[in-house]
Amino acid sequence: MSRYTGPVCRLCRAEGTKLFLKGDRCYTERCAMAKRNSKPGQHGTRRTKTSEYGLRLREKQKLRRFYGLNESQFAQIYEKAAAMPGQTGHDFLQLLERRLDNVVYRLGLAVSRRQARELVRHGHFLVNGRKLDIPSAVLRAGDVVSVREKSRDVAVLKGNAEVAASRAVPAWLEINGEAMSGRVVTLPVREQIEVPVNEQLVVEFYAR
Repeated sequence: MSRYTGPVCRLCRAEGTKLFLKGDRCYTERCAMAKRNSKPGQHGTRRTKTSEYGLRLREKQKLRRFYGLNESQFAQIYEKAAAMPGQTGHDFLQLLERRLDNVVYRLGLAVSRRQARELVRHGHFLVNGRKLDIPSAVLRAGDVVSVREKSRDVAVLKGNAEVAASRAVPAWLEINGEAMSGRVVTLPVREQIEVPVNEQLVVEFYAR
């Protein structure tokens, strides 16, 4: 399945919640959800009855779109989480959070996961001092993510780093705005992962 390239605000409206796909715009009154909180299309205002399957499907789609993954990537991460000991839902979210593109976004070095993915692919970041251009790479506690020396004058990265210095990051991460770097302090627990979904419904969708 190819990656969605249409207007991302349409995805938020389809799921009925903010997925924060447009960066800073999502925090302003220009957000599409603030303007029109209804499903897209001519029948978007109709009330429909959702089945149990439909409810689980919507949660799965919501989480997949929140992290910007295609179906095959998403399913592979779920299979990996299902093979891990512990609660599958929590392990699933933790694996999603530990992706390099998500960590770059959570540190504030990118305004959205889509931008983070693009910046990583272009080779602007180092992990533990080595260039890593794989957005799906899963980081571990103690890993340090930094902007390459050659990339520190890139306007987008400079602007992102300046904004990031004044923003709070999740408790499992720490940011050094001046050095344009961050560190994974510890692996995230469920209470530290802010996602607008019920992960148990996603687990039930795949376990059906």
